[in-house]
Amino acid sequence: MVKKKFLKTKCKVTFDVPEGITEGANTIHLVGDFNEWDEQATPMEQSKRGNKFSITLDLDLDKEYQYRFLVNSKDWHNDWEADKYVPNPFSGDNSVVTTFPAAE
Repeated sequence: MVKKKFLKTKCKVTFDVPEGITEGANTIHLVGDFNEWDEQATPMEQSKRGNKFSITLDLDLDKEYQYRFLVNSKDWHNDWEADKYVPNPFSGDNSVVTTFPAAE
């Protein structure tokens, strides 16, 4: 799930991993256009209880960013509450977050 806060020059986007994905997760990385699909660049922060993972990024306004969650460095998951989805070259879909203020 994504939460957005629009500022003058950027959009603060908080990504929360759905609970069904977090079961058995030791690590979750947010991987997407914003980090050139680097599987280790953006580790998500785990709550003290251990069952919630989230991270907030500053993203440019008026763009679309594709992303997915990488659990335990091997299992890819989508955010089923993303703004939309687009096919990827690996026979699946990528989640998309948009940062168009007028769309909100």
